[in-house]
Amino acid sequence: MIKKPVTIEKDMEKEDMPIAHLVQEASQYSSTVYFEVGSKKINAKSIMGMMSLRLQQGENIVVITDGKDETEAAAGVERFLAARG
Repeated sequence: MIKKPVTIEKDMEKEDMPIAHLVQEASQYSSTVYFEVGSKKINAKSIMGMMSLRLQQGENIVVITDGKDETEAAAGVERFLAARG
């Protein structure tokens, strides 16, 4: 299991459907992918769960991955969140 603190650099309001794209990114990995924000732990592959978080640029979260490709999953999700734009 990997627990990685990440600061969201992506402008989540600028891009069309950023949450849907984030869920697609997380869903391409076989590992489980969760986001921890405050006291909430949400499955990053769940569109409804992710929409409930209302992620904002500059927010600090913890990405938790667990499984065969956990390293790749953590890196891919972090890359998505760190991309400016």
